[in-house]
Amino acid sequence: MAASPRSSDEVLPMTVLDTTTGAKTAAASIKPKPRRQGLSDKTILKLFIWPTLLLLIAWNVFPLAYSLFLSFTNYSAIVPKAPVWVGLENYKDILTDPKLWGYFSTTGRYALVSVGIQTLLGFGLAMLVREKFRGSGLLTTLILIPMMLSPVVVGLFWKLIYNPSFGFFNLMLGFTDPTRAPDMLASRFANQPVPNLALLAVVFVDIWMWTPFVMLLVLAGLKAIPDYLYEAAAIDRASGWFQFWRITLPQVMPLLLIAVLFRTIDALKSFDLVMGMTGGGPGDQTELIAVNLYRQAFLGQWRTGDASALAYIILIIIIAISNLLIRSINQGNEGS
Repeated sequence: MAASPRSSDEVLPMTVLDTTTGAKTAAASIKPKPRRQGLSDKTILKLFIWPTLLLLIAWNVFPLAYSLFLSFTNYSAIVPKAPVWVGLENYKDILTDPKLWGYFSTTGRYALVSVGIQTLLGFGLAMLVREKFRGSGLLTTLILIPMMLSPVVVGLFWKLIYNPSFGFFNLMLGFTDPTRAPDMLASRFANQPVPNLALLAVVFVDIWMWTPFVMLLVLAGLKAIPDYLYEAAAIDRASGWFQFWRITLPQVMPLLLIAVLFRTIDALKSFDLVMGMTGGGPGDQTELIAVNLYRQAFLGQWRTGDASALAYIILIIIIAISNLLIRSINQGNEGS
């Protein structure tokens, strides 16, 4: 007689027991891998960071600290003598020199006129090219070309354009007689001196070169404005002037102020464009403070201590103006 099959109550414990035994056997057969010895992530991070920090200190911080020390000394880089400590004497001489205040005044007028016109023209050009039309991409590319060029090359280029004998700037103005044509960089018109004509010529070139930069930042702000704001204004039948003052201008203002900040800093330390065009002349009409700093530090004078003190005064002025603009930007962001 055949044996009766086992009930499910008897089979289940065997299955569970075999499964459990097999799992324990398999677990026992797996040996833990030995821990790999090597550099930790924190150590690797330090190995990458510390050389960079040391390079930055050697490349930036040390020259700044050393030049600050030299600003309190009587020292010339071409004289084989150790720096002589004079305290605040260099700063006192600079702040009481009326000629240097004149150079600061020239730099301020240069920055105010150039940055102001660049802001207006850049905003207008951005409003012009923000809408897609036939050839808008090509037009935008052509507008951006001047800011891609080297300032020294631009200066020499426009020096040839302004030449009263063969430059085509006077031809564009309708002057064919070189003796009657204006000599922009010499501040003369019909052989008569015209004050600040050379400064205006340099300002014009700076506007031509850097207006595209302002346009580019404003254009980025215009592209970021949500369409639903204009749609809601259209539903409320708001005029175009109302939309400009209440939507466009407030939304673009932070980027516009950033463009003004960058351009103001660059204009206050402008050097290469002026040196390429006039070298500070005629006389001292285009003698910006950065040009005078270069003249004191190198061109025949080599007054290293005085030049270092002047450089730090320029730095303090730029930091102060930058902080005012940054505060305006932050207040605008908080208000929005």
